[in-house]
Amino acid sequence: MARRQARFTAQDLADDSRLRDHSPELWRDDLGEVQRRLLSSAVRCFAANGFHATTTRDIAECVGLSPAALYVHFPSKELVLYEIVRAGHERVLAHVRDPSITGLDGSAERLRAIVSAYTVWHARHHVTARVCQIELHGLTPEHYGEIVELRHQTNGYFRGAVARGVADGSFAKVDVTRVTRAMLSLAIDLVRWYRLDGPDSPEQLGEFYADLSMKLLAPG
Repeated sequence: MARRQARFTAQDLADDSRLRDHSPELWRDDLGEVQRRLLSSAVRCFAANGFHATTTRDIAECVGLSPAALYVHFPSKELVLYEIVRAGHERVLAHVRDPSITGLDGSAERLRAIVSAYTVWHARHHVTARVCQIELHGLTPEHYGEIVELRHQTNGYFRGAVARGVADGSFAKVDVTRVTRAMLSLAIDLVRWYRLDGPDSPEQLGEFYADLSMKLLAPG
């Protein structure tokens, strides 16, 4: 998407199938309907035009509100971005820490489930995930630090799953940090090009990337 070359209008954003995902299900339950609509609008605006090129008018206009309406619910544009990025990082971490995954006994089975779930989440929420990866520079230092800590937790969770399999002989003796980085990069990179109306469903992509991860770790 040429978001740095052309600025997308509210109508462009509404019509663009590339900006359709399941992001509206990510917002906190305690937020009101207007707040949730504003966050969904901001995700599309930030993904298409970038954080700095997006105005509060853009965000409000996409949901039929006046620019002043945004400040009633979010004191600043940065807080809108923070809410989006925090929700994305917290949700994906909770998703891969689901008891149905952490309760698996076999190292290979568990890691395979983690990689698949991580990939599926990024595909289903690819627009929010794109904002989470690309627009971090728009956060204040304090908020950026909070997100970095969440990212460290996710990376550590993956490294632990790989290291466990290396230790018990399920995986080859690999460089755990490098292999973990490669697996995470596979799932994260899809946010640049994935669309829900494309040839692969999130689940199909999850299985494919899980297969690739197992090949990276295959003994002998």
